[in-house]
Amino acid sequence: MVEAKSSIVRFERVQKTYDGETLVIKELNLDIETGEFLTMLGPSGSGKTTCLMMLAGFEPATHGEIYLNDRPINHVAPHRRGIGMVFQNYALFPHMTVAENLAFPLQVRRFPKADIQARIARVLDMVRLSGFESRRPAQLSGGQQQRVAVARALVFEPVLVLMDEPLGALDKNLREEMQYEIKHIHENLGVTVIYVTHDQSEALTMSSRIAVFNDGVIQQLATPSVLYEKPENAFVAQFIGENNRLRGTVASEAGQFCDVTLDGGGTVRALKVNVDGAGAPTTLSLRPERVTIEPAGETAENICSGRVEELIYLGDHIRARLSVAGNDEFIVKVPNAHRHASLVQGTNVRLCWAAEDCRALDASGNVSGPV
Repeated sequence: MVEAKSSIVRFERVQKTYDGETLVIKELNLDIETGEFLTMLGPSGSGKTTCLMMLAGFEPATHGEIYLNDRPINHVAPHRRGIGMVFQNYALFPHMTVAENLAFPLQVRRFPKADIQARIARVLDMVRLSGFESRRPAQLSGGQQQRVAVARALVFEPVLVLMDEPLGALDKNLREEMQYEIKHIHENLGVTVIYVTHDQSEALTMSSRIAVFNDGVIQQLATPSVLYEKPENAFVAQFIGENNRLRGTVASEAGQFCDVTLDGGGTVRALKVNVDGAGAPTTLSLRPERVTIEPAGETAENICSGRVEELIYLGDHIRARLSVAGNDEFIVKVPNAHRHASLVQGTNVRLCWAAEDCRALDASGNVSGPV
């Protein structure tokens, strides 16, 4: 029997409004497990940062209760919650050295001087910045400043670390390097991390679980692989990874599958995930790498014709943009080693995919209520 993990954070029927009328958070119920790396992912204005700010104590909840280790914290001051925080702009004190920046949260909490020095040395070693104690932030690169910010959040050994888009100001290569850096620190320490981002690639790389937010509601909460492979609605399918959408109407149902008449012509079979039954509109979700181009006419569950509109060489694969059933932005990723000679811009090709790889979802792209 698998032992259930304990929850370190619990949002219980939490709502938030700034103007007394519009709910930015629409009754959030969420349990975050001890030691996990949970990412709150969503577009701007979806409510993810508001949730983080309420948990940190910088914003009050309008309704409901937030618990930390089963203790209600709605009325606990931010500095008494034992939570570390990493911001996008680092928020380092420019007039202080690295060591002084790291000592500050320890001094505020009245740690002994000897303990402060030991903790600073340990955390700098952890983020690979030993020897940088006397430098000021302006003397550090962006990546080094971000590592200092992470070290400052960890130095007093908090029960929980919150990160609000901490890599947004870094360039692409440095951002990817820091993703692995933070991921490895989390794995080595076992500290619970709640991370906010709008970058789905970042979320997939780092997280134990991802909560996908839209319009103040969690649309789906799952592991990265489940979110990518089994999106529950059209919004999640489109927001997580690259996705082809085909609109249509459910013609009939048969067990776990359904036949869908496409708006652009033709009928395909899809996995019945989130539809209202025969006659209901649906959006089909199909990942580009699950589609194959079969010019020789091999058989498959679903076969459609498409016109090649554009070919882009990307080294390990060819990105083909096609016009399929009224969708001019239908993407297929063709492995470079298996590029077909007939894959030529302006030609018609046959496309094949399995019914289980094509998910029939609600047409609106939203769940019906709070998760």
